[in-house]
Amino acid sequence: MSRTRAGSSRLVLPLLASTQFVLILDAAIVGVAMPSMAADLGFAPAELSWVANAYTLLFGGFLLLGGRMGDLTGRRRTFVIGVLVFSAASLAGGLAESPLWLVTARAAQGLAAAFVAPSALALLLMSFAEGPQRNRALGVWGAVAATGGAAGGLVGGTLTEWLGWASVMYVNVPIGVAVAWLAPRVLPAGEPQQDRGGLDGAGAVTVTAGIGLAIFALVGANDAGWRSLQTLGLLAASLGLLAVFVVIERRVAHPLVPLGVFADRRFSVANVVAVLSTMAMFPTFFLLALYLQRVLGPGPLGAGIAFLAISLSLLVSTLNGPRLSHRFGSRPTMAAAMALTAVGLAWFSFISAEGSVLVDVIGPSVITGLGAGVAWTASAAAATAGASPADAGLRSGVLIASQQVGGAIGLAVIVAVALAVAGSTNDPVIFTAGLSAGLWVAASIAALGAVLTIRFAPRDLALARSAMVDTQVAERA
Repeated sequence: MSRTRAGSSRLVLPLLASTQFVLILDAAIVGVAMPSMAADLGFAPAELSWVANAYTLLFGGFLLLGGRMGDLTGRRRTFVIGVLVFSAASLAGGLAESPLWLVTARAAQGLAAAFVAPSALALLLMSFAEGPQRNRALGVWGAVAATGGAAGGLVGGTLTEWLGWASVMYVNVPIGVAVAWLAPRVLPAGEPQQDRGGLDGAGAVTVTAGIGLAIFALVGANDAGWRSLQTLGLLAASLGLLAVFVVIERRVAHPLVPLGVFADRRFSVANVVAVLSTMAMFPTFFLLALYLQRVLGPGPLGAGIAFLAISLSLLVSTLNGPRLSHRFGSRPTMAAAMALTAVGLAWFSFISAEGSVLVDVIGPSVITGLGAGVAWTASAAAATAGASPADAGLRSGVLIASQQVGGAIGLAVIVAVALAVAGSTNDPVIFTAGLSAGLWVAASIAALGAVLTIRFAPRDLALARSAMVDTQVAERA
């Protein structure tokens, strides 16, 4: 019972879930605070986006390395060190007196988050036995993580309006200190996996650089141009490094990512769903914030409150995603969830300059949130099903890397589409038309996810029946 003794603690799940909530929240919380940051620190217009991009770049680029380091050095140790670094970087960001200082602090936050996130998910998998117990834990974990992105606008708007932009950084410090203090007392140790060999240094360098360059190219493409030498050169270099990474992983004795894991079709399709769902949803939060602030005009706090609808629907759906996946099978659950997400995003695309929060925001928010929440947690349940203690960090790192890379790609592509239609105009009608075009692309991406799931995901009816039996036994107990 050593594996589940720590997991039986009532504090394990709240601790891990709240940590993931903060990490995802921090990717979105600065959005409504950026105008205040720009005015206070003197950001040039081209520099301001890097307050968000620096976090995304380091978070996505180092996730696989972070997951592997947790496997090698111990998940709890990696988790605690990462949380402390994250807290220190947050404090530094709140004290920033120049644009470079703040962007550097945000990069340090993203780097720390890349080591915390896969360790947190791996510790959750270790703490709860596969079946109904883990399904409920994954549902809660996914719920608070998914709502982190939507809640960023509300939390950021409230803090900025009442306490100033620095408060969006300072809020992480007491939370991080409390988590670091509780972790050794609550979480399982997650001892190093001694049988996995040393760190695959060449693989770690190539995949981290490859993912990092891809994200850097995409987040900078709107400024540099999609056909610019910078964008095309960085993407070519990224593809070259990732190709080298594949070659290395096929040859080394102890690879960073054993490529055989992708032979599991359920795992592979789950990661495709993770990429496409975040490609569709992350830009939606951004476009929705622009629509609320620049077209409907409720102000930072009002815009944040408008996100409550999507936050609540995400909360409900993510709590039930793993249970639905194991009841009906991951294939139909992920496909239906992506289809529902596409319907909600298509509804979003009908926004107008004379719209209302009730019709143009709250209605489609509920539909979109219900679909996206199930898609995120059902894909997490499918990707981690059957994970051994030795592979928990690996699968967690790959899954979260898929989500982060998907979010970065989606944000770059969909915002580029919106800007291509809207241009630099301040006309609310033309600007809204640009947002609508971006939302149509997001809906198409979600629909593609549904089609690919139906086409390529394995039929796991045996898993569905087994899970129903497990659930019924657990409920009788």
